[in-house]
Amino acid sequence: MKTQEYINYNRIAEAIDYIRAHFREQPNLDAVAESVHLSPAHFQRMFTEWAGTSPKKFLQYISLEYAKGMLKESTIFDAAYETGLSSTSRLHDLFIAIEGMTPAEYKHGGKDLVINYSFAESPFGSLIVASTAKGVCYMAFDADEVRALEDLKAKFPNAVFQRKLDLLQQNALFIFQHDWSKLPEIKLHLRGTDFQLKVWESLLKIPLGKLSTYGSIASSIGHRNASRAVGTAIGSNPVAYLIPCHRVIQSGGSFGNYMWGSTRKTAIIGWEAARVGL
Repeated sequence: MKTQEYINYNRIAEAIDYIRAHFREQPNLDAVAESVHLSPAHFQRMFTEWAGTSPKKFLQYISLEYAKGMLKESTIFDAAYETGLSSTSRLHDLFIAIEGMTPAEYKHGGKDLVINYSFAESPFGSLIVASTAKGVCYMAFDADEVRALEDLKAKFPNAVFQRKLDLLQQNALFIFQHDWSKLPEIKLHLRGTDFQLKVWESLLKIPLGKLSTYGSIASSIGHRNASRAVGTAIGSNPVAYLIPCHRVIQSGGSFGNYMWGSTRKTAIIGWEAARVGL
């Protein structure tokens, strides 16, 4: 059975698509509510329950000007991270630990690995999550369970798979709860090159509710002129949301593409901004 939060997300996604298509018209609450076949009062209530903020405030969070403002602050957060400072909004770098797979595991497509997988719901739709004995190795948004499993198996063609929800997966799924004060450490076991791992680790430094650019990520890992390669590594991120590739946008403030859909990326950015009360 689908949770109410999941059902609400689908309505929110429809509303975001409508807003993006009619942005120049600056549609009001009545128009957006009508586009998803709800009364303005019902839509306002449903939206606030899902996003934790009003539709009007949420639209501010996903606007171009808001994104540009966030990018101007990026150097401040970089400096804070390098000096070891932290805050309640800087969470990912505190409790997510990455371990790369061995060269043999990488080369042989997961041979000798036993991978547990399960399906779950999140505020942004259905997803599949998978783990080895060392940590979560895969997470992806997909409402089609058959296709989701096929995509997982393509990542690790020689592994042994079993449908099982384990503690590693449960810990990872806690990320979608509203109260993050007691989150356990989340362990990731990733299949990637040294360069990809370095890029993915850099994404964990982007604070919750904030944004960065491909160029900034390239500079942070010592490859200032490798924005294109960084973009490719970000696009191959195997763990949706936990490794926050959704927080990387274009230098002009446009949100750009996302492996799991630009509408979902927009929804996540707005939802996270609401979580930190910006």
